[in-house]
Amino acid sequence: MLNRFVAATAVLGLMVFSPVTRAQSTAPRESGKNIHRDGWDRIVPAPPKNPTTTPGPAPVHDLSGIWEPIPGYRDGVFATGPKQYPSDGKPEHELPFTPEGLKAWKSHKPGFGTTAVPIAENNDPFDICDPIGFPRLELFNLRAIQLWNNKNQVQIVYQNDQVWRNIWTDGRPLPKEILEPRWYGYSVGKWVDDTTLVVDTIGLDERTWIDNVGRPHSDELKVTETWHRVNHDVMELTLTITDPKMYTKQWNALDKFRLGLQTESFDIREMLCSASEAADYNKTVAEEAAATKKNAKKK
Repeated sequence: MLNRFVAATAVLGLMVFSPVTRAQSTAPRESGKNIHRDGWDRIVPAPPKNPTTTPGPAPVHDLSGIWEPIPGYRDGVFATGPKQYPSDGKPEHELPFTPEGLKAWKSHKPGFGTTAVPIAENNDPFDICDPIGFPRLELFNLRAIQLWNNKNQVQIVYQNDQVWRNIWTDGRPLPKEILEPRWYGYSVGKWVDDTTLVVDTIGLDERTWIDNVGRPHSDELKVTETWHRVNHDVMELTLTITDPKMYTKQWNALDKFRLGLQTESFDIREMLCSASEAADYNKTVAEEAAATKKNAKKK
């Protein structure tokens, strides 16, 4: 299995990063450049910068296919928070926290962003291999996805943690009462035109984080995705967060984030959180980092 954890020497040197190397590429390197390969180790050619043909029109009510971020397949690796609102200290990226939301955020100890802590103090639930949950599934390490749809539902399979979601499009409403919160929630979608599907998701487990820098959510979180197929080869994803307990207003984590259609033979790479690897990492890296920090304070 490809090791997706940060090298111990790098972590001990920086002392601020968590074992969230799910933000790192699983692709091999060659001649100093990233070579993108699929799951059968075949080199996947990049799309031409100046295509000679114009993509055909988008099919009606159809998102099916294998998709990756464009123009670069790593463009969905949001290690410091989603594209529109990274945790970088800039005033325009500050979120509209309620007092309860700000308190919850400060209780989270991520490995990245402005509130990053040393590795030994990290409390990211994903680092102990809890399910990544939604919407973090799309707001951190959005890699290859595969979609199928019929008249009743859309199904999405994600490279990240190799999980799936079902989105019901048969006209059913969202549950009025959530008896069983889910890691990936309850999702219903509606076609608002021939090429645009709007999806609402609620009932999300409060143990999950919204993103990689620990933005919190409550049981009132609603996530709205707008999947718009621009043409045959390009799709745009807009993702909106609404949670009145944690935020004074809704905010767009992604705005027309672009994905490109891959060939039918494209094989999605395996990318999993292994509990045994996480335990080994904590034993060989995190505990050593904590001991090094403790000894440094004594000197």
